[in-house]
Amino acid sequence: MKNKTNFFSARRIALLSVLTAMGLIMFMVESLFPPLFLPGAKMGLSNIFSLLALFVLGPTEAFILVIVRTTLGSVFTGNVSTLIYSMTAGLTSVAVSTLLVEFVYPRISIVSVSVVAAVMHNLAQNVVFCLVSNTPEMFAYMPWLALIGVVAGIIVGFAVWFVLRTVPTKLFVGVSDFDENQS
Repeated sequence: MKNKTNFFSARRIALLSVLTAMGLIMFMVESLFPPLFLPGAKMGLSNIFSLLALFVLGPTEAFILVIVRTTLGSVFTGNVSTLIYSMTAGLTSVAVSTLLVEFVYPRISIVSVSVVAAVMHNLAQNVVFCLVSNTPEMFAYMPWLALIGVVAGIIVGFAVWFVLRTVPTKLFVGVSDFDENQS
């Protein structure tokens, strides 16, 4: 993420829009399935597009993607009450990912960034739930949520790694801040 490109170019905004739409579709499809093992636990496959936006476009765009996807996803699925949990967790996850990418990547892998982000996402979401609902007993789920976060992070991280390895870099020329030599 060293080269700075024109933030307001049509190609850049179009790419962000496509990634946001794909993330929203994945979010909505995933909401149709029952939770994994614990109440509310999902694989978070829509985070593939958030992490991809971070690596390809940069942190600002990743934050925009999470805000738009979470807001629209909550409205479209009719679950606006969970917006506070999802938004807080999503923004925490992108913030942690951004710090790792800026200061530690490429010494750690894309998968490692994803795992840490997924664990932080789950833990932040649970903390907000416990505080809002005044149910401190839910803190007991933290180890299980961390474990689910590791699994989800591995899946999301490998998906992003695979996309960055297989999609021709010429698609990102003039749009991306991504340095293909770091993947």
